[in-house]
Amino acid sequence: MTTVHRANERLVDHRVALGGTVEASRLAGRLGRWAQGDGTLTVQLAQAIAALIEGGELRPGDRLPAERALAGAISVSRGTVVAAYALLSEDELVERRQGSGTRVAGHVGAALPVRERTARGEGLFSALPSGIDLLRAVPAMPPLALDIVRAHAPTLDPVTLAETDPAGLPILRARLAALLEEEGTPATAAQILVTHGAQQAISLVVDELVSPGDVVLTESVTWPGLADSVRRRGGRVHGVTIGPDGIDVDELEAAIVALRPVLVAVNPHHHNPTGTRLPAAGRQRIADLSAEYGVPVLEDRVLAHISFDGVVPPTLAALRPDAPIIVADSLSKWCWSGLRIGWLRADPVLVRRLRALRQLVDQSTSVPAQLLALDLVDEARALRRSVGETHTVASAQLLAAMSEHLPDWQVTPPRGGLAVWARLPVGSATALSRVASMRGVAVAGGTEFTASITYDDHIRVPYTAREALLQEGVRRLGEAWQEYRAQL
Repeated sequence: MTTVHRANERLVDHRVALGGTVEASRLAGRLGRWAQGDGTLTVQLAQAIAALIEGGELRPGDRLPAERALAGAISVSRGTVVAAYALLSEDELVERRQGSGTRVAGHVGAALPVRERTARGEGLFSALPSGIDLLRAVPAMPPLALDIVRAHAPTLDPVTLAETDPAGLPILRARLAALLEEEGTPATAAQILVTHGAQQAISLVVDELVSPGDVVLTESVTWPGLADSVRRRGGRVHGVTIGPDGIDVDELEAAIVALRPVLVAVNPHHHNPTGTRLPAAGRQRIADLSAEYGVPVLEDRVLAHISFDGVVPPTLAALRPDAPIIVADSLSKWCWSGLRIGWLRADPVLVRRLRALRQLVDQSTSVPAQLLALDLVDEARALRRSVGETHTVASAQLLAAMSEHLPDWQVTPPRGGLAVWARLPVGSATALSRVASMRGVAVAGGTEFTASITYDDHIRVPYTAREALLQEGVRRLGEAWQEYRAQL
């Protein structure tokens, strides 16, 4: 599968072109397949340009191409471009002055009326009860986890039962620190904060570090729970190109220099949704960039251990213990998604700040859940291995079904994780998902995972459903694809 296309060419090198004129051909390339979504061409073009402004790729002072030049580059009428620029002007995203053209405004509005306002991640939880859910990548509990839960008989004492520390039970924090140590990451209990799943860990970090107008760098497609959290804070998400081997580290460094982010958030191993792995050299360089520029890096490790070939690299924090690197993990993907126990490892000073923030959010994590997590963490190695083995088989079954029913889609066999990232040869993934829903199968298009550039030619297909449902879901998806393609 190809994870990049012409929409990933660099638009402007802001280190040398700040405030310059954007060439029409380069803007056209960065817009990608902008015209294959919903709405009129005018609205879609305005949305696509607004996304570049929101993501920081078009910065205050940059002059947009002349209407006629851009119209020729993207094969629309000049009137369409004029109307799109007018929408952006109404939303105060650009300034239009006679004789000086159209420039990106000196500030980015807190809201972008021409863009969809609902959280992008919301779509991942919108499957109809009567349909087949290929939206969520939620694996079934491993048999070992089920046995541990059934046999769980904690020792209950008054001190433990009354514990409400927002950072988590001391015994669980110590055990999680020991787990990280066993895997090569220096950690102490003071560096651990227990959370309600990894999503809360991510949200707490964003809430603490991001203020309105701040830039957060991440992969060009990313977990929507991160992007939505940043946007909720009024921050800007800037996507860095992701290719077959993960995030483009050269482009990441250039973006750090140009955009001065307050946070870099990466998912370098079994990336959700692309499934890519960042090579060891790239991982080391990200850790070095964090130390060199002093920028915090948040590493999402939730899927790292679901490996089909046993390859699980050390955390970025292990590579540079002196760098401000935060590691987020949870039990959800390799144990039990319903337990909602996650954690982060960070500098003790940041942990104390997050502990105070956590106290305002929901006080603390359920004590019974933390006690059960102790039993499960003790079997972490076996549980992770079990989930990896189960989904090695499931991924092969999915690939075989897709080869039969969707032979013209581009898919790279995953080496871990819980989903494949499939590219459509033509058309819009958003439009196809609507056709699929009419046939009783729910799938997530690439726009759900967009950071700052729209990927409307990809669909994420998890292989976590039971085999019979997975086979039937792909069969229905194949029928939907044939119906949709005939319309094209």
